[in-house]
Amino acid sequence: MTAFTPLALPDVVLATPKRHGDARGYFSETYVKPLYAANGIAADFVQDNESLSELAGTVRGLHMQAPPFAQAKLVRVLAGAIFDVAVDVRKGSPTYGQWVGARLTAEGGEQLYVPHGFAHGFCTLAPATRVAYKVDAVYDKASERGIIWDDPDLAIDWTFGHGDRILSDKDRLLPRLKDFDSPFVYQA
Repeated sequence: MTAFTPLALPDVVLATPKRHGDARGYFSETYVKPLYAANGIAADFVQDNESLSELAGTVRGLHMQAPPFAQAKLVRVLAGAIFDVAVDVRKGSPTYGQWVGARLTAEGGEQLYVPHGFAHGFCTLAPATRVAYKVDAVYDKASERGIIWDDPDLAIDWTFGHGDRILSDKDRLLPRLKDFDSPFVYQA
């Protein structure tokens, strides 16, 4: 059975599906809608995405889409490892601007659920890292939003040391949280 661990920010959940192994390898149910819904992950996923990052130290994020195309995400690693981060960007939230992170690996099969109202990003910890994630809204270019990954006000401890990072040109130009007009509002 899948183990569900709520993290320090509301509704962000680490899920670790059980693996059944034998001499051939293993089998794992990576997503079972009723089980996940019973454990707080009730998103109606409509699209699966996959990325390959050839080099360790590749940063993707911090990304989100604005309503009505806001995306909840269920992220897992198919090869390699990442440090995965969720940042609360809901105006009025008692945890606004706070972040949580988790190490996700292909070997461990961990998954991070990132709900609406959170920016999401990750850094690869190994070369040739493949990340797959489900989203509950289709991609909409006009709804893309983001926050710069190394915002000093967020002070995210990316856990991977110092040195050059590999980023897209688009991600290098994202604003800091203090300059970001969040389209998300906290609802208690």
